[in-house]
This record gives sequence, structure tokens and C-alpha cells, in this order.
Amino acid sequence: MTEDLRKESVEAMWRAYLATQGETPETTAKFWESWHFCDNEKDANELVLLVRQGQKRGTASLLWSYEHEGERLPCVGDHVVITDWSGEAQCVIRITDIAVVPFQDVSAEFARTEGEGDCSLAHWRRVHWECFTRYVHEIGREPEEEMPVICQTFEVVYGGL
Repeated sequence: MTEDLRKESVEAMWRAYLATQGETPETTAKFWESWHFCDNEKDANELVLLVRQGQKRGTASLLWSYEHEGERLPCVGDHVVITDWSGEAQCVIRITDIAVVPFQDVSAEFARTEGEGDCSLAHWRRVHWECFTRYVHEIGREPEEEMPVICQTFEVVYGGL
């Protein structure tokens, strides 16, 4: 699939969602962006399926990544068109809560909200430590138990199964 077609699927889904709200891209004040989960195809595609099925209602990222990339931090009320690894739009989510906590303080409740693996805190810590370690090494840092994690909860507002 070409990049243009992937972009078209994202824009089409955003327009379709806005239409359900009586809005258009030209009239909405909603902030939105598009991305996929994870840093690999297998996980990205599995996680978006969990979102569409209603099992995954949260995601975590490193504050350090936003700082390093100079990106805007997520905010409650933001919308995201979630794609699969190839960039094909799958659903639209709306961020409902955000907390920034040290890695070591991520709660078992949040791990269940993420809906991955067996939904345990032990599983969450293992897979996120691995993923975050890969990223922090890319930016010349070392992982720390105190590294700030942005814990986002969300709801699917368009495109669930």
C-alpha cells in the first residue's frame, strides 16, 4: 500500500468520525493525530486489535521521548486515529485521563487497563522495560526505575468491533 493511500484511510476515518459529531475538519476544534502502537509490526497489529475489541483501554509512553523529539505532550480530550503497522486506519480513540508517574510506580490497575498479555503488573513491567530500554538507548540514555511514564487511558469513539 502506498503512503498516499494510507494517509487517505486516516483522513477518511477522521472525516467519518467527525461526521458522526456533526463536524467537519474545517469546523472542528478537536486536536487529533495518527500513530500506531509499538516499535514492531507484530505488536502494533495485535495491540490495535485489542483496542478494537475493547480490551485495551490504555497506553504508556516515556516523557523522555516527547522531550527528545520536541513533541507536544498528549492532553485529555485529544483524539488519535490508530493505525496498524502499515498505516491503515483502524479506529479513533479519545484520551480520557493522563498521569505521569515514575516507571516503578505504574499501578496494577493501569496494567490491567492496558489489556496486554495476562494484564498483570509483572507482565506490564517486563514488556515495557524491554521496549523503553530499546528507545532510551537510541537517544543515549539508560533506563531507570524513576524514568517518567505517561500513562494514558482512552475510549474508542469510532471504529471498534
